[in-house]
Amino acid sequence: MFRFAVALAAILVLLPTAEAARAPVVVIDAGHDERGNSEIEPIGPGSSTRKIKDGGGTRGVVSGLTEAELNMRVAARLRPLLERAGVRVVLTRTRTSGTSMGNIARARIANRAQAGLFLRIHADGSTDPTARGSHTLYPALRSGWTDDVYAASKRAAKTVQADMVRALGFPDRGLQERSDFTGFNWADVPVILVEMGFMTNRTDDRLLATAAYQQRAAVGLCRGALRFLGRRTTPCAG
Repeated sequence: MFRFAVALAAILVLLPTAEAARAPVVVIDAGHDERGNSEIEPIGPGSSTRKIKDGGGTRGVVSGLTEAELNMRVAARLRPLLERAGVRVVLTRTRTSGTSMGNIARARIANRAQAGLFLRIHADGSTDPTARGSHTLYPALRSGWTDDVYAASKRAAKTVQADMVRALGFPDRGLQERSDFTGFNWADVPVILVEMGFMTNRTDDRLLATAAYQQRAAVGLCRGALRFLGRRTTPCAG
């Protein structure tokens, strides 16, 4: 009886670890950082084409809020929602401070974590102040680069875009394939980039600068991510 009790206790101790090992991983990438990064890096593995690591992002025309800080605020709200749903969350950064690491480094974080979804959070900018709305980008099909993640990434983009639009109520600008995104081409896991709205539009910017709309964005991202992963979306409502 004593041996049985010891064995049972050992199993109970191991159960949380086993459960954690089975939990899907979402890597949340709050785009940009306090400063851009003008160093260059290959656009894809083995490519001679190079791009700067980070252009620095945009800024709110009304709020004055930087894109990097907005992205981080939404990421911080999203994390506990996903964790409540039993998802293991990895953040590419936890604060807005310093020079951006660049997009290969971000993709490698997701690859090492074996993410079920690499979710990149951004906001848009335009020279046209009337441009507004949400859209989601995913990798174009490139043999040897994205062919292993293309189909899943496209499905994730469709799912998350629908939930983001429902949550924010912004115009639906749809989906866009991109072959020139370094962070896509280096990813070995499903990857999407969500542009929540236009910080160069007075309406989008004014709303996204509020805690209420940052929470709405987090809820939309949570629902979309969980739906893509095949899990219940109920925990996103908190």
